[in-house]
Amino acid sequence: DTQVLVVTHSPQVAARAEAHWRIAKAGLGERLRTAVEVLSASDREEEIARMLAGAEVTDAARAAARALIGA
Repeated sequence: DTQVLVVTHSPQVAARAEAHWRIAKAGLGERLRTAVEVLSASDREEEIARMLAGAEVTDAARAAARALIGA
């Protein structure tokens, strides 16, 4: 009966969640826009892999993401 909302850059913490949203901010100067996107299961895995690997997502990062999600 409890709901917790966590904002994190930690893939280990994110992998434990039941639902995921990607929050992105874009723009220049004072004109900024924030977008919120609900992630599908495959997008969730890819996002956690990106959090693990950085700019270039590898197959090893994807495997690690699957392991974290399944743990």
